[in-house]
Amino acid sequence: ELSRTIIELNRQRKEVLETIERFGGIDGAHHKQWVIDQIARVITGKNYKQWVKEIEAGEDGPKTYQWSEGIAP
Repeated sequence: ELSRTIIELNRQRKEVLETIERFGGIDGAHHKQWVIDQIARVITGKNYKQWVKEIEAGEDGPKTYQWSEGIAP
């Protein structure tokens, strides 16, 4: 089980770095937000939607803040 976790973390690391290398230099804040969103999806996996709910929540309720998925380059 531990080795599977290490393998998964290494896969995530590789995927994150490949995304940054491929798209990180693209101009436009909306494209950079897409890169950040793609990285968040890799890291959170199946928990992505729950993670977005948590970061959008704040002092004024569940939609205090807004998460942007950006625009794919």
